[in-house]
Amino acid sequence: MNKYICIHGHFYQPPRENPWLNEVELQESAAPYHDWNERISDECYARNSAARMLNGAGNIVDIINNYSYISFNFGPTLLEWMQKKDPETYQAILDADKQSMKRFSGHGSALAQVYNHIIMPLANERDKHTQVIWGIYDFKERFERAPEGMWLAETAADVPTLEVLAEHGIRFTILSPYQARAFRKIGDKEWTDAAGANINPRRPYLCKLPSGKEIVLFFYDGPVSQGIAFEGLLERGEDFADRLGSTFEEGSKEPQLMHIATDGETYGHHHRFGEMALSYALHHIQEEKLAQVTVYGEFLAKHPPKYEAQLIEPSSWSCAHGVERWRSNCGCNTGGHPSWNQEWRKPIREAFDWLRDEITPLYEQELTKLGADPWATRNDYIQVIMDRSEENVADFIKTHTSRELTKEEQVRFLKLMEMQYHALLIYTSCGWFFDEVTGIETVQDILYAARVLQLAHDLGSRDLEPEFVARLSLAKSNYRERGDAATAYARTVKPTMIDLLRVGAHYAVASLFRDQSEVMELYSYSATSEAYEYIQAGRQKLAVGRARIKSKVTWEELTVTFAVLHLGDHQLFGGVREFMSQEDYERLLQELKSAFDRGYVSEVIMLLDKHFESHNYSFWHLFKDDQKKILDQVLAQTMENMESDFKQLYDNNYSLISAIHTIGMQMPRPLQTTVDYIVNTHLLQEFRSEEPSPQEVKRLLEEVQRMNVTLNYEDQEFALAQRVGLLMKKLSDTPQDAATMDLLIELLEVVDGSKLETDYWQAQNIAFRMQQDGYLDIKKRSEQGDKAAAAWIEKFDKLYQNLNLKV
Repeated sequence: MNKYICIHGHFYQPPRENPWLNEVELQESAAPYHDWNERISDECYARNSAARMLNGAGNIVDIINNYSYISFNFGPTLLEWMQKKDPETYQAILDADKQSMKRFSGHGSALAQVYNHIIMPLANERDKHTQVIWGIYDFKERFERAPEGMWLAETAADVPTLEVLAEHGIRFTILSPYQARAFRKIGDKEWTDAAGANINPRRPYLCKLPSGKEIVLFFYDGPVSQGIAFEGLLERGEDFADRLGSTFEEGSKEPQLMHIATDGETYGHHHRFGEMALSYALHHIQEEKLAQVTVYGEFLAKHPPKYEAQLIEPSSWSCAHGVERWRSNCGCNTGGHPSWNQEWRKPIREAFDWLRDEITPLYEQELTKLGADPWATRNDYIQVIMDRSEENVADFIKTHTSRELTKEEQVRFLKLMEMQYHALLIYTSCGWFFDEVTGIETVQDILYAARVLQLAHDLGSRDLEPEFVARLSLAKSNYRERGDAATAYARTVKPTMIDLLRVGAHYAVASLFRDQSEVMELYSYSATSEAYEYIQAGRQKLAVGRARIKSKVTWEELTVTFAVLHLGDHQLFGGVREFMSQEDYERLLQELKSAFDRGYVSEVIMLLDKHFESHNYSFWHLFKDDQKKILDQVLAQTMENMESDFKQLYDNNYSLISAIHTIGMQMPRPLQTTVDYIVNTHLLQEFRSEEPSPQEVKRLLEEVQRMNVTLNYEDQEFALAQRVGLLMKKLSDTPQDAATMDLLIELLEVVDGSKLETDYWQAQNIAFRMQQDGYLDIKKRSEQGDKAAAAWIEKFDKLYQNLNLKV
């Protein structure tokens, strides 16, 4: 067979790393704008957007099956996020690549990617090399093999970029057909013009580079790729497969590769159940022998290129003007705001380039003083980024410096490296892709820049912030009230910047709400308690102490003295400063204790002002997660009281409410709000209960219908999915637990007729594994006359069907 099909999915959405907490967060550009600093610890958001974004319902079985058949690439930090937040999915992706190597003659499905989705033609030579080196190293560490191909962000390419890929052993990359300039058969003299996608995408093309090196280019099928994304090809898997197969040139004896490239999120996130269409299409292609499914590496090994091509440079797949989308108001945008402009792109690019160039001499001079090769060391720094254990970092410093460094020099070394790390992150491409300079994407890149500014200042640079902010002021927002990027910097970025004193303030406040321990881990910091006094009088609390704060990233340390007063709710007053003398600390402690014991709250606050001066902190200086935790505690009692009031109003007026509905009168809004709140609350409580009552759930769902209750579907569906998943986990641990099996069957049957559209992906994965692991043994026993086994099989089959799985 000379017909081959390769499907490539590119997961472009870059995770965002908090520059100070070194926490990888996932923010979804397609979602409604939310507080950009909202953390991924919101489990509902994580599962309902991130898991679906990765592969439809996040079905582990589909991931292994689909990804072991198709070509794919993930951004390195997206894989890092999955490794921490969803290790099962992460491992499934690694397993899929290993399975693909068995299927495709030793060639894996996974491709590497430039490290943080930077537009390579706009990067300087050094940054190009570092991006490729980091991407290769990350890939090797995860997939335990060298990458054959590398995905370029936005397929943005030029000859210098291809030179760098080839220099580091990358054999091929994937481009848009509109990026081809010309082609010819190898050995011919005349070139054929390929402008306007006038190139056969069924062939691989050799690109001979000025250095003498070579790289292979695959130009994907543009019309079919567009059809998948925008023309509904994923509505039926058979239609999808037939469209792929219809593109071959009948009668051609030349090996033909029909290949497409789309965003990986297309299959399930952009198009619901698209991953199912993909699975069926792959099955249909093989069953009907439409073509042989392959991956780029295998096809290239079997069919080396017989043609060569030249590249339009610079060019990309998402900008008709080359790469102008990432540096000018070229006209390319999302289309959502026709009257807006993107004049802000140029000053943002220029501000970042200016900052990069300003810190370069500082970096080179200071790292050289420490006995290290600046750019070779930066290229190797990915070894630290992927493993920040103290032992590994110490070994890295030792092997990259010509002499032993003092403790202070080690801190300086790490700050220099982190400054360069964030100077690379500022170029993450989505900062320019969208329409508005104050959107979460651009602001995130400015956050990286703020970390660069902070580290440069710590390392002795002149104050670069004023000029950087002045440059940001040239980037005007499309929202008049938001001003410009400089305003966003002042309002959004500056308040989030963290130093060791700020971490100390967080530790002081957090100590009131956590079990006190000698060492507290605070994201990429640790706090070691050296002295701690805690006093409580009613709702009021006072904590005074001394702690050693250390950054686990730069190893910088600071001993702080702190005091914090909690008046209840979220009313917090505190102060932090570098450790004073023991004598001064004892005086502070006695003065605060004396005033607090006498009940003189105003005096305590004045003493905080006196001893800590401008270093005062409040609830608003806490990290976002801990603000939420404290407010959750405060709200718990308030909500309990409100629920009691609503319940009393509901019960006392139920007959009236029922009568109003019976005769078809419009419900007064206060009463309708009461009904909505009570029914939603009680239904949510059932789904969150360890043993929900199907009868009560049924009654509440009937109430929803009878009283026209407006359900909060997102919360209800998430809670139900979580509960079903946990019950399935319980059943998996104890398969003979008949009560849990019965509860699951009945619960799923009760909600089946409702408007809840719950995604049971987690429970489905567990049920599938149960069916694969122990089901057949029990089935065999049932067929041999074991009545208990037969009863179990009957119930499990019913449960399996209720989870929308085929027995």
